[in-house]
Amino acid sequence: MRRKVLIAQIVLVLTAGSMALLGAATWIAVRPNTPDFEGSRTVRIPPGSEFEAVVDSLHANGILRRAGTFRLMARATGWGDQIKAGHYAFPARVSNHDMLSVLRRGLQEPVRLTIPPGARPEVAAAVAARNMFFSPEDFSAALADTQLAAAFRTDTAGLFGYMFPETYHFYWLSSAERAVRTITETFDAFFERELRAGADSLGLSKRDVATLASIIEWEALQAEEKPMIAGVYHNRLRIGMKLDADPTIQYIILQQEGSKRRLLYSDYRIPHPFNTYLHGGLPPAPLNNPSASSLRAAVAPARHDFLYFVATGDGAHHFSRTLTEHLRAARRYHALMRQRRAEQVEGEG
Repeated sequence: MRRKVLIAQIVLVLTAGSMALLGAATWIAVRPNTPDFEGSRTVRIPPGSEFEAVVDSLHANGILRRAGTFRLMARATGWGDQIKAGHYAFPARVSNHDMLSVLRRGLQEPVRLTIPPGARPEVAAAVAARNMFFSPEDFSAALADTQLAAAFRTDTAGLFGYMFPETYHFYWLSSAERAVRTITETFDAFFERELRAGADSLGLSKRDVATLASIIEWEALQAEEKPMIAGVYHNRLRIGMKLDADPTIQYIILQQEGSKRRLLYSDYRIPHPFNTYLHGGLPPAPLNNPSASSLRAAVAPARHDFLYFVATGDGAHHFSRTLTEHLRAARRYHALMRQRRAEQVEGEG
């Protein structure tokens, strides 16, 4: 009788102990282990990260509350050795089990990659790499890849013109080549959907459209003027007149000096393939990556008989049909600029 009682007591103790262990394990696994916060918080885990580095990153980014229970769960399941690199987002009240499940399965959150309009390659590369694992140099190398350019039937001089300005979503570890491919494919889809018919009617190739649009991009400060400016350039091309486009001179200055500046009369005589004051037709390649509105203007120009335009000093332009009228408008603009510079000097004094 005593033996049966003893056995029963032992079984009861073991059962109670097992229940306690099971309860503790359940508590470690499913109890929320994040602070309370709004929305979600993110963490980036680079390739080759050790488990402790992952723990440190989760804690440093305000995601992990109790590192000890997280370690216990990771070691008990072996999931700590299965964590994959990437960019992850977690809402509040996530358990150790759910965090580790996401990390070991590589359920990443995409990041944003933004391509600004009218940029130069080095600027776009720096902006594109801001939220990505690749570097600006990686992006620049992809743009300089002759095989990648050839895959889109262009060369490295023309490829950047197809970097369609937009915000894209990529996984953090996506390569620069993958990004350039996707962005160029987006340009191609936009061209076929919105520009192809207009380009064909005007006898323009895809490269021609991007090149003309890049000039418009740097010329127009007001989007509503883009079709008007496009119309001037189309009129000049139609009659065999040189484009005489200041943005092409600024492009040369950028190439030679690294930044834009006020143009001098001597700049218009710089011997360069992009100098549209010396060479007829379009320049050899796009100056920048034009925006959608500039691309649309290039294939849908306003119909008029203007051949000239000059800035008015307030972001707009005065359009003229004759050279005489244009020169009068230009004199008014230069007089205004001289007055503003004099007032600036006086104010600084």
